Amino acid sequence: MVVANRTRRLSVRNISIVVLVLVVIYALLGFLALPWWLERALPERLEQHMGWQAEVGDVRVNPFVMSVEIVDLDADDSNGDAVLAFDRLYTNLGVWRLVTGVVALQNIELEEPYIRLDLLDDYSVNFAEDWQANNAAAEAPAEDEGASEEPIRLQFDRVRVAGGELLFRDFSQQEQENFRVTPLDLALNDLATWPREESDSNYYLLAAVGSQTIEWEGDLSIAPLYSRGFIKMGGVTHTTLQHFLKSYLPYRLSDGRVTLSTDYELRADNELSLTTSGGQLSVENLGLGLADSDDELLTTDSIRVDDIRFGLNSREASTGTVTIDAVNLSLRRDPDGSINLLAPFQAGTDDSGEEQADDSAGSDMPFRWSVAGVELGNSSVNWQDQQLRTKAELALKDLNIEIGKLSHQLEDPVNYSADATLGGGGRLVFNGQTTPSPFTLEAGIAGSDIILAQFSAYINEAANLDVRNGRLNVDGNLDLDQQQDPLTGTFSGTGEVSELDVRLGNSDQRLIGWQTLRLEPVEYNVAPARLEIGTVTLAGPTVNVVREQDGGNNLQRIVRSTPPEDSAGDSAADDSEPEFIFRIGQLMLEEGTVSFTDRTLDPTFATRFDQLRGSVTGLSNVAPQQGKVSVQGRVGDVGSMTLDGSVGALGTDDTSEFELSMESVSLPILSPYFGRYLGYGVDSGKLNLDLDYKFSGTTIDAGNSVVLNRLELGQSVPSDQAISAPVKLGLALLSDSDGVIDINIPISGDLESPDFSIGQVVMSAFVNLVAKAATSPFSMLGSIVDMAGLSGEDLGRISFEPGRVEPAEGETAKLEALGKALNDRPSLVLNIRGAVSPEADASGLRQQRLFERVGIAGNTPPAERIARLEQAYSNSDNLASLDAFREEVAGEDGEIGQSEWEQALVDRLMTDIELPPEALGNLASARGVWLRRQMQENYNVPESQLFLRDPVRDASAGEDGTVTISFELDAR
Repeated sequence: MVVANRTRRLSVRNISIVVLVLVVIYALLGFLALPWWLERALPERLEQHMGWQAEVGDVRVNPFVMSVEIVDLDADDSNGDAVLAFDRLYTNLGVWRLVTGVVALQNIELEEPYIRLDLLDDYSVNFAEDWQANNAAAEAPAEDEGASEEPIRLQFDRVRVAGGELLFRDFSQQEQENFRVTPLDLALNDLATWPREESDSNYYLLAAVGSQTIEWEGDLSIAPLYSRGFIKMGGVTHTTLQHFLKSYLPYRLSDGRVTLSTDYELRADNELSLTTSGGQLSVENLGLGLADSDDELLTTDSIRVDDIRFGLNSREASTGTVTIDAVNLSLRRDPDGSINLLAPFQAGTDDSGEEQADDSAGSDMPFRWSVAGVELGNSSVNWQDQQLRTKAELALKDLNIEIGKLSHQLEDPVNYSADATLGGGGRLVFNGQTTPSPFTLEAGIAGSDIILAQFSAYINEAANLDVRNGRLNVDGNLDLDQQQDPLTGTFSGTGEVSELDVRLGNSDQRLIGWQTLRLEPVEYNVAPARLEIGTVTLAGPTVNVVREQDGGNNLQRIVRSTPPEDSAGDSAADDSEPEFIFRIGQLMLEEGTVSFTDRTLDPTFATRFDQLRGSVTGLSNVAPQQGKVSVQGRVGDVGSMTLDGSVGALGTDDTSEFELSMESVSLPILSPYFGRYLGYGVDSGKLNLDLDYKFSGTTIDAGNSVVLNRLELGQSVPSDQAISAPVKLGLALLSDSDGVIDINIPISGDLESPDFSIGQVVMSAFVNLVAKAATSPFSMLGSIVDMAGLSGEDLGRISFEPGRVEPAEGETAKLEALGKALNDRPSLVLNIRGAVSPEADASGLRQQRLFERVGIAGNTPPAERIARLEQAYSNSDNLASLDAFREEVAGEDGEIGQSEWEQALVDRLMTDIELPPEALGNLASARGVWLRRQMQENYNVPESQLFLRDPVRDASAGEDGTVTISFELDAR
């Protein structure tokens, strides 16, 4: 029993000694051997499993608390670049979990760590790549083995990192970019290097890159790399964002800060896999520009996007509603026609397709995307067009847009609505539905008080016009469809343009304007092009037509000259239906005014047609078409006008007929034209016109009935173009007893002929008529007076028997006709000039004296006349006897007629009669007085229309022996 007790005490002592020895050995190993071993094993392990070259400053181990403290670790990768470093690492080991094959570090404190994380061009990271590169051979099993050796399992119960620095290097882009994250603070709990289903590794990271912050929490495993959690990047600057998005964004980020938060899942096994969900994106003060320009393309105050989802491998992305506030988009079209917004895409078309093919070779899966909606508010769009002759600047302000769901399924319909204020004045509202591909659009369009002057540069591009004022209102529906070429569509609605003021590009004088132009309803079809308008109401229109000094008019300057195009083949399409069809049901005209100014005249001619009102119905360019015209108005502030007619299909050879009547137009307004072509102004008078015009294509056949009432010429006007004829006489001849000139001037011609002008032709015809009347007054008088078969030449002269005061037989009928003409034209003056023929009238006077001397009267029988003449011959002192004289006259035949013998006796006896010197002068005067008295007493011609002129002795004698005196006409 004693021995047993002693043996038992000895055993306890021995065990205590053994335990003590073991504790000493354990302490020696822990405090001395293990640090020595770790200082050497740790670099070896890092080199073996990661391929790194490491150095350790000091290792301290407390075997009793199972803690390890490593000081001043520096590790470089296989390229010699620093990859990992820290000032101090403290950890304590969970011993009991070693028996499970898990190295559990219960508490880790890391001070001033340095970590270099590289994102490689294949989107793998350097830690995973180094691990896989250095552990693959060791893990590869033999073909006949059923299992492979697993890597060491590490578990971290609690990790705290203070004052760390992370250098992130991105090699995935064309240009390397470095991001230094400091300070880096990390709190991590229960991290394992293998995935576990029963428990999660969780961590919380807070890091900053300058003013940019990163919050990161979730689950993490190392091999293979796997992480699932939540990350938030706050205040990410545009420079950082530009780096990561430049492969996807063809623009330059010039400003902005982004805050992004999302749940994610990241895997890096054979390939990188990334998915996100529940993302929130906030962009503040975004600035977007072109890569090669400093100009701002787009700025915005804020962008908010909710519920962002992204799958890198599944190639899909989706978002909730995108809310955008205060966008300012600046668009510009350059002189070469390129648009700055599209410049990156236009430049991309020059690249070869080889690189693009390489980019897409990795996956045949199309990228899928969707956006729940877009809401844009308080925004603006500025448009600058430098391709025009005059730079155009337009702006949309207070722009608000709402767009429904968008997705890669471009055939799905998208609802939208938009409203904006135009910078130059006016408001637009759109709403409807569209499909991007194939393109379709349903739009309700409403525009109110849109100031047209802001579009003046575009109007000036097509025509030499400057829109100074005008407001557009439009309301309608637009439907477009491009499912098949060409694009088809329709617009239906109403339109109104009010307060229009349009001028030529270099003029301050209004060319065209109106109070209101209303179109209702309007139907427009895109293909085939067709425009149909029910009623056009035009109120208060004004048109100012000016003929310039060079002969051209301002309307011709509207259309800009273009180089002539080859017209070959045009004739083949002449009979086909026009490419553009239009129809107007009716045009209602209210209080219109057309002003005309002719600056080729001096003084300048100016008049106007105002108070124009009426209608035009049935206008179209498709035959057969017969429209109606009915317009009334005022001319020159005092006259009246009416226009009635029919209109054929416009642009065709259909016949159009118009009847234009003007009454009581004041003639003095035409004084400049009379001065140029007639050499006189107009003091008073009225004009009535009845114009009957027929147009067939470009040909015209017209009748112009012109009535001038009581025309009185004014002062003479020096003009090189005035006719050299007695204008007043011509006008007097054309005037009737009431002072009315009524003439008809027919014209015809081709309107396309450059030498044809309706006004010029009418004026020339009138001037020629006046000139003809003035230069051939009796011919003109004969053509307008019924003179019982007398010609104009007959009317202008009267014949007398030689030596007598009375006219020859039948000549008084001329006086009667002339008297009637003078009574009908009181402005005419008849100048009567007595005249004699020296030979014929002298012979006549001698014969009269002879007959008086021998007693022969008008009723004396021939036999008695001969007897008295023979007696007188016998009583004369002639040497030859009567019988000898008779034989001399009879000649060889010896026979002579009674009349011949009488004439021979008269001729022989007259040689003995002497006339006093005043005989012929008295005869000429007597003839003039007799004619004047006859016209005044017998034909009631007022004395004021009869004037005696000084007699002359130049009258002509006719073959019949009569003496002819000519009359002269003049005007008072």
